[in-house]
Amino acid sequence: MDDVDTERGRPVDDAAAAARALEHVVDPVVAVTEGTITYANEAARDAFELGDADREAATALGTRWTRLATAIDETTVGTARQVDLADHRERVRIHRGASGATLTFEREGTSADATAESVGNSRSGASDRLVKDRALEEAPVGITISDPDREDNPLVYVNEAYEEMTGYEFDEVVGRNCRFLQGEDSDEAAIAEMAAAIDEDRPVTVELKNYRKDGTEFWNEVTIAPVRDEDGRVTNYVGFQNDITARKEAELALERQTEELQYILDRVEGLIQDVTAVVAGSTDRSELEREVCARIAAEDAYDGVWIGERNPATGTIDIRSSVGDGPDGGTVATDTGHPAAEALATTDPAVDTADGLTRAAFPLSYNGIEYGVVTIRTERAIDDRETVILSALARAVASGVNARETSRMLATDAVVAVELELTDRTLPPVALSAAADCRLEYSRSVHRTDDETASLFTVTGASADEITAAADELADADCRIVVERDEECLVEVTGGEDLVGWLSERGVRTKAIDAEAGRARVTLEIPRSANVRSVVEAVEDRYDGTDVLSFQQREPDSETRQEFAARLEEALTDRQFGALQRAYLGGYFEWPRPTTGEELAQSMGVSRPTFHEHLRTAEAKLCRAFFGDA
Repeated sequence: MDDVDTERGRPVDDAAAAARALEHVVDPVVAVTEGTITYANEAARDAFELGDADREAATALGTRWTRLATAIDETTVGTARQVDLADHRERVRIHRGASGATLTFEREGTSADATAESVGNSRSGASDRLVKDRALEEAPVGITISDPDREDNPLVYVNEAYEEMTGYEFDEVVGRNCRFLQGEDSDEAAIAEMAAAIDEDRPVTVELKNYRKDGTEFWNEVTIAPVRDEDGRVTNYVGFQNDITARKEAELALERQTEELQYILDRVEGLIQDVTAVVAGSTDRSELEREVCARIAAEDAYDGVWIGERNPATGTIDIRSSVGDGPDGGTVATDTGHPAAEALATTDPAVDTADGLTRAAFPLSYNGIEYGVVTIRTERAIDDRETVILSALARAVASGVNARETSRMLATDAVVAVELELTDRTLPPVALSAAADCRLEYSRSVHRTDDETASLFTVTGASADEITAAADELADADCRIVVERDEECLVEVTGGEDLVGWLSERGVRTKAIDAEAGRARVTLEIPRSANVRSVVEAVEDRYDGTDVLSFQQREPDSETRQEFAARLEEALTDRQFGALQRAYLGGYFEWPRPTTGEELAQSMGVSRPTFHEHLRTAEAKLCRAFFGDA
């Protein structure tokens, strides 16, 4: 009877056979623990000229060890990697375990003849054999030996790492072909590749899903290599088993994420293009909202969509447009946990999933003005990446609504006049009125080609020098004296906090600004259909010390072209009207002039100075009527 290892209950000769099998492996195999070589097969001892005392890896492996030690540290426990040592014309496969690593050197020029020669020179001895046996048992990766001379090439040896990895005991494995680890999800191509390599007596490395004794899955990196005798005949196959589940799952997760991202990008790209076209092509806000809802709902991934707007009077979000089932009753209370209410309260996207249904809400906000919220319903999850894309889509919709509301301001028949008081010293008229102890009255603004707004103010109560000195203290704003009169100055203010331009971008017309003693009374006209409350809140958030003085619905000042002309004609005397008409019809305002002032004066039967006096007076009345000064 064979001697028995009483600790593990297996024949000692099986471990010895495994050690002998590794002795015949063509490639050098070395086991290293904490910088010490615990085992080296015959090929390794010959290649590195190892003796019994040569156990320091740095000494035995020389310059190789610096690179290999770093690679071992960088290799995750339970995984493997390959390192090319170009200087030594070698490729090293590292199998990393908890207590060390096994290094297999694939050397150029290795052959069956060289292996046979190394086998002829192999050493023997009881102590050497015990070291080999211990190295096999304590190797950090699973090691198996099979016997192709027996039917179905069964396993004749497995080490402890293999048992721990698979959950099978030694006696449950020996005598069986290694395919018992395979299952329904094992890759058929990888299995066929291993079978082909065994048929062709060549080494192979594959990755495939295996199953432990308890049925749990794990990813196994399997390396199989033939072992030859002195005559070059394959006597055994040695296998290295490495659990790479963590790494493989990370790779597969990355692949899934990449596929999902590509799907989202492909699907949403067309959606963004179509919604952008809707925003550009719609003629009014209601049409824009209807078309946006219809286009989003057309996506197979979404079951319904609606756009709502906050109603401060009722404390609800009222539905303006929807496709598919909307909220019950057509409203959502703003004090509930509904994603639409949360999105408006936080100005950030809100996503809620319950009972297999996902509701995602995105605020419609542009330049700090709230235009409502768009809510999408779907039976699938909406992740962070899709949330970012849909948020951009909502901003595009809000931009389109802003553009429609701004254009509505130019043609609206009904407005809300809002009177505010501002004391924020970042506003140039507020700061100037305080610093120069003067009064500024807003005249009008001009938008220049460089996208800068120049605002004109009439200043009383301070000289030009006092105004200039005070303007020097303004932050990021310029103040230029345009006209200096005895009791007042006309100044142009640019840069700094541009209240008029900022409001204009939000569809608001500035009717008046009167600033005195560091306080400015501002009158705004906002379309009655716009979200007046949101505009006022935006002003309050932007400028400290803002007080609302009054709200008043009214019809804006309107006058037809004919009415304007008639009113101007009434303001002109016959001589003034005649001078202006003759100058225009006679080409006096063209260049070069086809007629002179002298000729026009003669046609009226007056002197040249008299003609120019009438003409200048008529021009002044025309300018006052146009610019609103009279």
